[in-house]
Amino acid sequence: MVDEQNMDVQSSASSAETVDGQPSLLIVDDDRPFLQRLGRAMESRGFNVELAESVSEGLGQIHKQPPDYAVVDMRLEDGNGLDVIAVLKEVHPDTRAVVLTGYGNIATAVTAVKMGAVDYLSKPADADDVYKALMAPPDAKAQPPEDPMSADRVRWEHIQRVYELCNRNVSETARRLKMHRRTLQRILAKRAPR
Repeated sequence: MVDEQNMDVQSSASSAETVDGQPSLLIVDDDRPFLQRLGRAMESRGFNVELAESVSEGLGQIHKQPPDYAVVDMRLEDGNGLDVIAVLKEVHPDTRAVVLTGYGNIATAVTAVKMGAVDYLSKPADADDVYKALMAPPDAKAQPPEDPMSADRVRWEHIQRVYELCNRNVSETARRLKMHRRTLQRILAKRAPR
């Protein structure tokens, strides 16, 4: 009985891997140079990499061959990376996914983690950081950042979070933050502080 269970585990593990025994990795990002650089870096770390530049390409890859691992950008030209994460978890719940975020996307990245992503990283992400996030034990706590956000950045992130939760409605966001609308517009027009 134990041998049959071991055989089932081995066969399911091998079906998730590609023919050459390397774990499969899907990277979905619409920044082509970054996508190609990260793809090459992850291939050198032992992954069989598939690249996709849009939500639709990513979903096509998932339905064709669900990957063992995935790295998904939050904002893509044809939609939201959360759509990719949702389908990925539906089709292959064991896939370990990491979400990449640009500025102002930490709130939605937290949502992605709640949907099943194992971690999120700010762009531009280093290949070593992506690899560590993908390979971290499931119960491991994230290491504290070497260079934490400044108080100005934390404030900016909070404003961005409320703005996203208000469906990008400036008036509603200003009302909830008890802030003048023009002040909020000036803050939203600026780049994120460091």
